Amino acid sequence: MTALMTILGIVVFVVGLLFSIAWHELGHFSTAKMFGVRVPQFMVGFGPTLWSKHKGETEYGIKAVPLGGYIRMIGMFPPGDDGAVRQRSSSPFRGMIEDARSAAYEELKPGDEHRMLYTRKPWKRVVVMFAGPFMNLVLAVVIFLLVLMTFGVNTQTTTVSTVSECVIPASAQTDKCPEGAKDSPAKAAGLQPGDKIVSFDGKRVEDWGALQRSIRDTTGPATLTVERDGARRTLHADLIENKVAKSDGHGSYVPDEYVSAGFLGFTPASGVVQQSFPQAVDRMGDMMANGVEALIALPGKVPDLWNAAFDGAERKQDSPMGVVGAARVGGEVFSLDIPPSQRVATMLFLVAGFNLSLFLFNMLPLLPLDGGHIAGAVWESLRRNLAKVFRRPDPGPFDVAKLMPLAYVVAGIFLCFTLLVLVADVVNPVRLTG
Repeated sequence: MTALMTILGIVVFVVGLLFSIAWHELGHFSTAKMFGVRVPQFMVGFGPTLWSKHKGETEYGIKAVPLGGYIRMIGMFPPGDDGAVRQRSSSPFRGMIEDARSAAYEELKPGDEHRMLYTRKPWKRVVVMFAGPFMNLVLAVVIFLLVLMTFGVNTQTTTVSTVSECVIPASAQTDKCPEGAKDSPAKAAGLQPGDKIVSFDGKRVEDWGALQRSIRDTTGPATLTVERDGARRTLHADLIENKVAKSDGHGSYVPDEYVSAGFLGFTPASGVVQQSFPQAVDRMGDMMANGVEALIALPGKVPDLWNAAFDGAERKQDSPMGVVGAARVGGEVFSLDIPPSQRVATMLFLVAGFNLSLFLFNMLPLLPLDGGHIAGAVWESLRRNLAKVFRRPDPGPFDVAKLMPLAYVVAGIFLCFTLLVLVADVVNPVRLTG
């Protein structure tokens, strides 16, 4: 049964992956068609074609390797300086440029002269190239909101799980009370496991983050209203200053960092809690910020990834994952001993996270990514407007094809990184459980 659920989880993730790719390409496709650009191909995947169908002027299809997708637009690059598409040069860099330019014209038909992408105004090209990543962002936001506001998310609550027996600094990393240690303020006040704290010093609290901030900002006398056995009780505590784990501001902790703050002395219970719209938006903001930080930190993770792949080192939980690793995690999600609703919610979170990563990654201003084409169109607009201001001749379209040698270098780096992640995902995968 576990093997069957694992396979089902992998299949569900792959379906979500293919939909996300098609959704991304739909953004490019719909805006290109809106601006009159001819699109001869709309493909999900790479490699050999498994299925395709012509409808109108476009061939729609699915290819064998689900590692991306593409649409083919006529005239992505302008012609050469003489207006012609020349044969391949003996220079390797010039050859790259000419190959890219030739590919942009290989399906040119009579009447396409005014349907090429490069002939569109820069802002229209920005819209076309941004529309793909934007579709992934929209999908991620919708899924995150759906999960957070309907299924809920496992989070710390204002219900008491355990009460500290005594006052111990968090940096001690032990639960044993030394001889002569004072009782914790929570124990002295009569707080018990199972109590739900509903207000602190007369202010209603609805989530752990707000309660944690109130506790840490307080030293001295404070009143707590708790729900116990269906009735409300008021407890009086005398909070003290203690060394506690540093908070990230939302209820979670920063590893191995400590601060001095107000101390009550209890551990909150965890539970699945539906989020309000403001709470969900706040959490999505944190996810976006964490995604940007993870993208910036990506180069620094290569040594650990290499060691995990080839030296048998421990694979960290925040290690980059590829499609194979994510599919494996998807299979593991469906085999977990948790309620079915939480399996679905976790899988949706995985797909949403993948879409958020697609958005952030594609917005990097590097060819061959969408962000590189956007940067080229913005640069063209800037230099054309500057030419108008200084009454100089129009410089014409910016030839992004001239950057193809750099694009091949970037693509080579991405390919090497993808292969490294693939090896690590196969021999030393990230696991949800031990």
